[in-house]
Amino acid sequence: MEEYNKSISFFEGRDIKIQVGLLAPQAGGSVLIQAGETAVFVTATRTKGREGIDFLPLTVDYEERLYAAGRIPGGFLRREGRPPERATLTSRLIDRPLRPLFPSWLRDDLQIVATTLSMDEEVPPDVLAVTGASVATLIAQIPFYGPMAAVRVGLVNDEFIINPTFREIENGDLDLVVAGTPDGIVMVEAGANQLPEQDIIEAIEFGYEAILELIQAQKDLIQELGIEIKVENKEEDNPAVVNFIHEKAGEEIKKILCHFDYDKKTRDEALDNIQATLVVEPIKALADDDEIKVAVSENSKLVGNLFKQLTKKLMRRQIIDDGVRVDGRKLDQVRPISSRVGLLPARVHGSGLFQRGLTQVLSIATLGTSGDAQDLADDLHPDFEKRYLHHYNFPPYSVGETKPLRPPGRREIGHGALAERAITPVLPPQEDFPYVIRVVSEVLSSNGSTSMGSVCGSTLALMDAGVPITKPVSGAAMGLIKEGEEVRILTDIQGIEDFLGDMDFKVAGTDSGITALQMDMKITGLKMETIADAVKQAREARLHILGEMMKTINTPRKELSTYAPRLMTMKIDPDMIGLVIGPGGKTIKGITEQTGSKIDIADDGTVTICAVQAERGQQAKRIIQTMTRKLNEGDVYLGRVSRIIDIGAFVEVLPGKEGMIHISQLAEHRVGKVEDEVTIGDEIVVKIRGFDQKGRLNLTRLGIHPEQAAIARQESQI
Repeated sequence: MEEYNKSISFFEGRDIKIQVGLLAPQAGGSVLIQAGETAVFVTATRTKGREGIDFLPLTVDYEERLYAAGRIPGGFLRREGRPPERATLTSRLIDRPLRPLFPSWLRDDLQIVATTLSMDEEVPPDVLAVTGASVATLIAQIPFYGPMAAVRVGLVNDEFIINPTFREIENGDLDLVVAGTPDGIVMVEAGANQLPEQDIIEAIEFGYEAILELIQAQKDLIQELGIEIKVENKEEDNPAVVNFIHEKAGEEIKKILCHFDYDKKTRDEALDNIQATLVVEPIKALADDDEIKVAVSENSKLVGNLFKQLTKKLMRRQIIDDGVRVDGRKLDQVRPISSRVGLLPARVHGSGLFQRGLTQVLSIATLGTSGDAQDLADDLHPDFEKRYLHHYNFPPYSVGETKPLRPPGRREIGHGALAERAITPVLPPQEDFPYVIRVVSEVLSSNGSTSMGSVCGSTLALMDAGVPITKPVSGAAMGLIKEGEEVRILTDIQGIEDFLGDMDFKVAGTDSGITALQMDMKITGLKMETIADAVKQAREARLHILGEMMKTINTPRKELSTYAPRLMTMKIDPDMIGLVIGPGGKTIKGITEQTGSKIDIADDGTVTICAVQAERGQQAKRIIQTMTRKLNEGDVYLGRVSRIIDIGAFVEVLPGKEGMIHISQLAEHRVGKVEDEVTIGDEIVVKIRGFDQKGRLNLTRLGIHPEQAAIARQESQI
């Protein structure tokens, strides 16, 4: 392909530059997409499918190179290692709106690779990567129900902004990413500062208007390049086998789907039994030349796939026609809820157990010091530290399976980040509560919406730990069944409804408004009216869940766990930091050993002291206050004689600060020899006479009032 450049001016003059045909000539399709000084290179490549694959093997990778921001990686190797968490989240952000736009029959290996080659501190690269993935896929002529584009929406001073800068995101009340196609919205990801539902709806609609401009620009681009968008219809179908399965098993499947007393395990086992006894065994008994047996022998997974399709069709018809779900609930009904706090011993700072139906999440809160904050210096974003951490674990036993335990995957990282985003707006300011907070959500049982279960469990754990959150947060997952023009929105979806439905829309917030939401589609787009209805229906579910949680605990505990560290902060002159640390860290290590406290000092002079016993922390604080106290003429101290010379003695009045008493200032009478009055190691009360021209401290033992001496001795004992 020849080099081709296009500049897209969209939505109030926002510009995006696209360059194709220059880079990566052997990739299926490639594009360099740029806004400001942020440039992302995206490729889409397709190779022949592997034998026996019955799913779409799509891989999406987002890569960050620190040279993009003019930085060299840390560590011994001085090169990029494992992708940072935000890079993993960006990979998911690209994947989620892209995946449902490939036809279900496609089995070829597809790989999307997005690499940020340059980044300023104005333009985030993630939405550029999403739009770039669509352009690269179209250029590669991979079957695709596109074009697709994404924009970010911010809210600053009550005004919506398209593709805000990092600073505008930080200072605003909304960080919303919307992706869409000509058919509608296909993905939403947002964090918000307790915004009302109507504001969120308007923000999504505002973003979609900009998306339509980017979609049209892509259509113009591929037309200029002579590329035709065409997707063949190759859906897997075999009428003979379909009719056979429907005839043998259709009525029995309906009975199971209407058996509202069945739990997940019983229902799954019953469906597996029907497939084995009413479908698979009869097929095995057919004659060798039977059309059905021949079709099945040529495709070993055909029966399983068509059986699932029939189950999906019957479940969806039951919801559309009868308004009844597989567990007998109404469409807007939440499953039974229970919760507990303080389930674990006090050694754990806070714990909350939340259960909704068969979904059960145990969240544990731990309080730490500023030294426990997560260092984010090795990714491209301007933020360098994170003080609230939410980690999500999904062990195999939670769904009754056995498999090797692995490090957290993209799904676990994504769910943890969503819950983290939901809770962050209600956390107390650092100056009021200087702790670093980590919450770990252990999924003990899963049947739909564990991410929202972890939001609820985390709220309980934080309140149990005594974290003064401003408001409790709850969350609910909404689903969707769409058949033609018929649409049904489902509240609090369970596993089968997520698997066989068209939408997973998670909404979290307080009674004042939304703090986080995430929507993923399995269809090529959803109209705004339906999304608005889902957002409003989710509010009723959230408030119901919140009410049930508040029956367990409705305000944060007044006291922290006896095992939680006691933190206190103080400010010192940044010029004094070296004094407190001491040569090779000797001084601060001595304070730590003496008081049993942990001490962290920030570059701005903020000192954070952590101790399990509050009095130990106070002791460390007093030592540092004394060390960093500014010396003034007339101040009286109890000091220790550190060395003696012929003309006087040196006295350490504060750690690392000493002054000299001239022999004439040692006593009211004439002193013939310094050792006649003091020896090394003596503790004596001294007063500051002043400073010489070189800033050296001059001391005296003369003219000290007895009350001043008593106070100095008392302070030294504190």
